[in-house]
Order: sequence, then structure tokens, then C-alpha cells
Amino acid sequence: MKKILISALFALFSFTASQAELGMNIGLSGTMGVFHAEATETESDEIATDDATGVFGYGSIFVEKDLGIFTFGVDYVPSSLESETAENVRLDKTTTDTRTSKTNSVKVEFEDLTTLYAAINLGEHFFVKAGMIDVDVNTKESLATGSTYGNTSLDGTVVGIGFNNDLDNGLFVRMEGQLIDFDGVTITSSNTDNKVQLKSLEGASASLSIGKSF
Repeated sequence: MKKILISALFALFSFTASQAELGMNIGLSGTMGVFHAEATETESDEIATDDATGVFGYGSIFVEKDLGIFTFGVDYVPSSLESETAENVRLDKTTTDTRTSKTNSVKVEFEDLTTLYAAINLGEHFFVKAGMIDVDVNTKESLATGSTYGNTSLDGTVVGIGFNNDLDNGLFVRMEGQLIDFDGVTITSSNTDNKVQLKSLEGASASLSIGKSF
């Protein structure tokens, strides 16, 4: 669905350009923010819940169609984002008197972070925006059981408010803040009934952008 929407949006831009009435904005953004996640792991009859907070930063490119009071756009992060590696050591009972230690490690990689959005211009400089956000999630784990968790994707919503200032020669600078809320997801291991449920993933970010209008 994400690729279809992006293709349709770029087709709209191409058609507009061919009509010589551009009304397009193209630019680069730098974003910093913080995410908070809460997840539950079910292993046999044991259920463990944990949460974590992390800071993130990335660069993205965006293309917009300016219709006056309304603006429609797509923002895409070309690089992948990786979490830190989390490890734990568990003691498994082998006999009555002995136990062996087993180390589990997991890291998560986020790819193709894409946001489709619409903005309403509030006067000359300020705007509000809302949109849909999507990212592919690749799990990279080393588990003592030998099992693996499959890759998945996350969908969510984004809302924001910003300030836009036009410069000379069609250039502009923009500052904005956003709130991001991803839907939950559950993944199951390959050779056991172990499950990991992402219950919530929420974040707030601030962006600085520079672009050019055509």
C-alpha cells in the first residue's frame, strides 16, 4: 500500500510539472526526537513486560504539492535506523545440580520510513499537518533456542505544527514539531510458540528543513 500511495503522489507531481504550473516544494530535513516503547514477551507460561526510551536522529527528503491553503506531501528516510543491541543471560537447569548459561541478543533495524501528509496553512507562516507513517522492521536476533522472529512493518499516525519562512529565489526554511503514534504488532518465533507483542510505540520529534519552491 505504501509504495502504491507514493507512486500515485509522484505521478501527480509529474503531471503538474508537465502543465507548467508547478506549485512544488522539494527539500531536505534533519530530525531529532525521542521514542518510548512498551512490549510483552510470552515464553511458555511466563510473561515479561518491559519498556524503553531512546533518542533518535535522521535525515530525510520531501516533495510537496502546494495548493494554496492546502499542501500534500511525502517524506522519505533513505537510510536505515538501528537500535542498540539488547542482551540477557539466562540459566537453564540441565541436571539437579548444574545449570548452563545461555545468552540472547536482539537488535531492530528500521527501513523505508515514509510519511504521507497533508498540511493546512494558517496565514503566512504557520501550518498544522496530519498524516500516515509507515516503516519496515527487521529483527536481528541470536537466541539460545535457535529460533528467529520474522520481519514486519508498523503503521501509525503523525500530527504536527510548524513555522515556514520564505527566502529569496524560492528558497524556504521550516521548523516543526511532531507527535508520532505507531500501532501495535505481534510476532511469533520460528520454532516455538514464543511471542513478542509491541503494545505501544510513541514519539515526539523536532525538524529543521530547507527547500526550494518551483
